[in-house]
Amino acid sequence: MQANILFQNNEHMVLTFTDLVTGEGIQANQMVIIREGHSAIFDPGGDLTYMPLSMAITKYVKVKDIDYVIASHQDPDIISSLDKWLMYSDAKIVVSKLWERFVPHLVPGYMKEKAEGRMIAIPDQGMYIPMGDSVIKAIPAHFLHSVGNFHFYDPISKILFSGDVGASMVDKHPERAVQDFDRHIPKMQAFHERYMVSNKVCRLWARMVRNMDIEMIVPQHGRPFQGKEMISKFLDWFETLECGIDKLTQHDYIVPQNNGKRTGEKKDVPLPLLSSV
Repeated sequence: MQANILFQNNEHMVLTFTDLVTGEGIQANQMVIIREGHSAIFDPGGDLTYMPLSMAITKYVKVKDIDYVIASHQDPDIISSLDKWLMYSDAKIVVSKLWERFVPHLVPGYMKEKAEGRMIAIPDQGMYIPMGDSVIKAIPAHFLHSVGNFHFYDPISKILFSGDVGASMVDKHPERAVQDFDRHIPKMQAFHERYMVSNKVCRLWARMVRNMDIEMIVPQHGRPFQGKEMISKFLDWFETLECGIDKLTQHDYIVPQNNGKRTGEKKDVPLPLLSSV
């Protein structure tokens, strides 16, 4: 439960926790920003991470005093611990307007009153989230991979929390920044080919991000990208990536037969896209 300090000055701190998931769960990063008595947690996860995260963060801020719990999208590894944050903190819950009506399904009926007035819905074009005398910028990342998806930029540290974009599956040291980009690609490729919707949205996102002043990209899984050169290499790779619907063919849409094989198949061959992750 060791915090990784990504940025720190007298008024501002950015932390990540990278080792809170144990057992069968997929490794995940939780980012925290603390500024002059205000704080925000990004993609806090589910039951696997709630207890260790809430314990680890008390070294820096009381759980009761957290201003925001911010979700890039609606997946279980993002925000399924919502009921606990509502119960034990006074935080506002920040999520895409598309998921505002669905996220309450994670909250038991007897906690309905706890959720009232605490949901902040991000419009499709994004928004500024007040953070003391600064802001957190919610920027559009729709269809990467969720239909209502956002990334979050801290203009003080110049860190972009990028959700599943840039995610990698690494065996150890997810806190360490990528050093050899070419060797890192295999740890990202299959995940991005399956979970990103199309090259078109990859290009649109990359063009937007190139115009931002970013020192580090921190994904929700795996290692961060630090420095202008490494970030540029990632953007070059991402904006040319064929993924999602780019790779689908009629072969991916064949009705299965009772014997487990699918109509038109000569042998049991795994599909190139649907079996990649």
